[in-house]
Amino acid sequence: MNYFNSNSNSVFRDIILLIVRVFIGFAMLSHGFPKLQMLLEGDKIDFFNFLGLGPQITLILTVFAEFVCSIFLILGLFTRISLGFLIFTMIIAVFIVHGADPFEKQEIGLIYLSIYLLLMAFGAGKFSVDYMIEKRKRASDW
Repeated sequence: MNYFNSNSNSVFRDIILLIVRVFIGFAMLSHGFPKLQMLLEGDKIDFFNFLGLGPQITLILTVFAEFVCSIFLILGLFTRISLGFLIFTMIIAVFIVHGADPFEKQEIGLIYLSIYLLLMAFGAGKFSVDYMIEKRKRASDW
């Protein structure tokens, strides 16, 4: 006897994707918001200088990824594009900024990175703005 039909599995998967997207998006916002405040204060910026771009440009790019892309992730809007920025940011944070640090300093970045990779593989799911846009496009193409 099959207790799980493909339709209920699909709904369950989409609910889990929504929960994970919203949770991880808000969790990353808690890291991005203080950086946004640091950027808006106008004081001297003491931040990592990635590839010689300067601390201010690096901070702006990090705020874009951690704050703006996290909002897009929560909404499920431009999900895979946003995840690309977030994955890149976590790779830089874990392997370059904290590359020489002990595992305890790298752990949270690796957790974020692994969740972002899973979301990249599975997409935003049906409970997302991306899905609504795609559904509308398909309906208008007939």
